[in-house]
Amino acid sequence: MTIKTLSLGGDLTIDRLGFGAMRLAADTFDGPPRDPENGIAVLRRSVELGVNHIDTAGFYRRGAVRANELIRRALSPYRDDLVIATKVGPLPTPDSVPSGQATPDQLRGLVEADLRSLGLDRLDLVYLRVGGMTGPGGESVAERFAVLAELRTEGLIRHLGVSNVDAVQFAEARGIAPVAAVQNRYTRSMELLAECEEGGIAYVPYFPLGGGISPLDTERLGKVAARLGATATQVQLAALLATSPSLLAIPGTGSLDHLEENLAANGLSLSDEDLSDLRG
Repeated sequence: MTIKTLSLGGDLTIDRLGFGAMRLAADTFDGPPRDPENGIAVLRRSVELGVNHIDTAGFYRRGAVRANELIRRALSPYRDDLVIATKVGPLPTPDSVPSGQATPDQLRGLVEADLRSLGLDRLDLVYLRVGGMTGPGGESVAERFAVLAELRTEGLIRHLGVSNVDAVQFAEARGIAPVAAVQNRYTRSMELLAECEEGGIAYVPYFPLGGGISPLDTERLGKVAARLGATATQVQLAALLATSPSLLAIPGTGSLDHLEENLAANGLSLSDEDLSDLRG
């Protein structure tokens, strides 16, 4: 049976199937903005369905529609068990595409902006997102991560994470302050997952439905979904959670129907036969 919860940083118990807020403002960074009232409805329904981990960022915005402000409007005052994670590092350009990177002296301002927009005195989890829109590697994270570690010491941040990092950057960050979570794009290799398991660190793959089981495996997904009376998306999410007890899933959507479909995966149990069929 898949373990349903995870202890983030050793002191925050969260459901392993959470919600990613990236698509609340727009379906893509350069797409048209969504109706903010729809985003508020999706957020409120997600919490009603048991979500207690929301992943967001100050650069999740399109025009006047901003994910953090929708979260505050929809859910504040927040439930005691709700964990909100955010990311700092990317700098949005005037067209809202986060293509730049913050310097170390800009990070405090980004954290303070997230505190204000979310209406919080302390952020539960803040990731340093590095590399802009490129893949991981090729630069030091030490100076920037040290800034976040200082903000943690000041009490503005509870736990720290890193995003879009390779093994060298991960080790560099861990040498400065405890890392509670790693958020990388989903790949087949999941190269840092074993290290996260060993260290009691959450592994949070983003775009889990875009990179988990490839389109070439549609036939396998369909076979298992038909056997279970589920959708391919639900099977995909259940298979992701079965990968490791250290793994958190944060599927995002701006649709109430897709939200209901995604979260129903929490009640789906995959047998050894199901998993074997999915892996081919």
